[in-house]
Amino acid sequence: MDDLVGRRIDRRVADAQLQRESWRIFQIMAEFVEGFEKLCLIRPSVSMFGSARMSADNPWYDKAEQIARRLSDAGFSVVSGGGGGIMEAANKGAQAGRSPSIGVNIELPREQKPNPYQDISLHFRHFFARKVMFVKYASAYVVLPGGFGTLDELAEILTLVQTGKTRRIPIVLVGHSFWSGLLDWMRATLVSWGTIDAADLDLMIVCDEPEDIVKAIFDHYETRSLEPSEAEQEILLEL
Repeated sequence: MDDLVGRRIDRRVADAQLQRESWRIFQIMAEFVEGFEKLCLIRPSVSMFGSARMSADNPWYDKAEQIARRLSDAGFSVVSGGGGGIMEAANKGAQAGRSPSIGVNIELPREQKPNPYQDISLHFRHFFARKVMFVKYASAYVVLPGGFGTLDELAEILTLVQTGKTRRIPIVLVGHSFWSGLLDWMRATLVSWGTIDAADLDLMIVCDEPEDIVKAIFDHYETRSLEPSEAEQEILLEL
């Protein structure tokens, strides 16, 4: 008898949890709808990533600001995570240029506080919805030094491009001094163990100077359009 009561109580708890999860679907839908509505007109755009923990007196902050300013003046909207550090520098540089500065903010217990340099601000509770916004409208990724979050975004775009789930775009790593160790490990371990192909490393470009980053992006599109082709648009619909 006690077991039967326990199972009934468990069922009531499960039903309550299911009802709560079902309502979350509408919250998730709202995040996607708002993101699509606000970002569909910002093309071409570049998504920039890097540590939230680098203060304004850090050399990487200054470099991120310079890169974003050059991209903005070249006609690219700049999308960052909307927080501090490198994200703030990216939005600040973009806002000083002639193209929109966009912040794709996330609610976190610590560290994430929206920076004041956003022309367009989005706010997410779900990382996966936010990730889609970084990828869906991006013509390039520019990845500066960062921690787990930055590595997560880098791995995400590499996986999507490698598996054909999104179109091929420039993925620019900023700073040989920061990224060379990781790339050496990928070459020595991942390639040698056969978990990736050697050609997969060609998905990434490493640059140090802001002008080289802008040039690398334009070089990529020299023989193709910044706008997704009809076939690429179909792929992006399935993202």
